[in-house]
Amino acid sequence: MSRVGKNPITLPQGVEVTLAGQDVTVKGPLGSLKIAVNPAVRVEQEGGQLLVKPNEGAINAGALSGTTRALVNNMVTGVSKGFERKLTLVGVGYRAQAQGETLNLSLGFSHPVAHKMPAGIKVETPSQTEIVIKGIDKQVVGQVAAEVRAYRSPEPYKGKGVRYADEVVVLKETKKK
Repeated sequence: MSRVGKNPITLPQGVEVTLAGQDVTVKGPLGSLKIAVNPAVRVEQEGGQLLVKPNEGAINAGALSGTTRALVNNMVTGVSKGFERKLTLVGVGYRAQAQGETLNLSLGFSHPVAHKMPAGIKVETPSQTEIVIKGIDKQVVGQVAAEVRAYRSPEPYKGKGVRYADEVVVLKETKKK
């Protein structure tokens, strides 16, 4: 069995969990999330904790218990604290501006890039070269950050482009004659 799957999930104050068959719904101060759990595992609530247990005889039940535990834990963290990803723009003339549900980017193309945010995702631009993407679903926050980064990923010679705030870009040396 997975070592991650054995760990209980502690429910913080203000978070409610509803178990209905294979569906797990987590409600908190920031919103609610729902997931359909694989039939090879079951989620049980004991007091202020959630336990993910594998079903006997199911294939890959041990591995799925760890995966399910991680997904449910991310849901609990998301509805209580939320998730955020920070991006920085490196390059002359590269700018970002948040306007409601749209992120307008100027990335050196002949046209501006407008990226529409999905439901439940908020975007902020503290400065023209910083982007903060926030939401309660960790997967969606990461996916939106990856989509924005994909418009102009960092190039290896000067390091220009959109990069994660904690990303380290190893620069290559240019060719010599």
